Amino acid sequence: MEKIINGKKLVLVLGDITELAVEAIVNAANSGLQLGGGVAGAIRTKGGPSIQQECNRIGPIRVGEAVLTGGGSLKASYVIHAVGPVYGEGNEDEKLRNATLGSLERATEKGIKSIAFPAISTGIFGFPKDRCARIMLKAVSEFLAGRETSLEKVIFCLWSGADLDLFEKTLAEAAAAEEPPFRGA
Repeated sequence: MEKIINGKKLVLVLGDITELAVEAIVNAANSGLQLGGGVAGAIRTKGGPSIQQECNRIGPIRVGEAVLTGGGSLKASYVIHAVGPVYGEGNEDEKLRNATLGSLERATEKGIKSIAFPAISTGIFGFPKDRCARIMLKAVSEFLAGRETSLEKVIFCLWSGADLDLFEKTLAEAAAAEEPPFRGA
């Protein structure tokens, strides 16, 4: 599924984020920037030790923040490490929104044209996937509609068909309701 927002593409795909040919991928990071399991583990395995070495020099960072490292041996040149909230820690919606926006800001600062996101915090951090879809899609859509950015394409790369279906349904509902930035689109 694809939507055009302010001349930029928002795309939903099924797959392995570490295999995408984009300039940057987003890692659903922990605040210590330790590449453990899930998306981070796949990044560590496929990207090699240089990514963790850079993270060690940078971390720790706060929940809701995002930082950029090189992509090591990945197809992507960069990894943006976004620390999402653990479900139940409080103020989770704002923290997830901030992690999403921070990732987009780091990409823009670096002049990146294409970026791919996973569903941040929905794995071991237990964040509800439907809330994640609403928050992240809205944050990205508003950013593309209202900000000057180098980004031309933002991809949400979902691991399962059920997750892709959920994100597609959420995006379609927002567009059908003519919520900003889809009004008149």
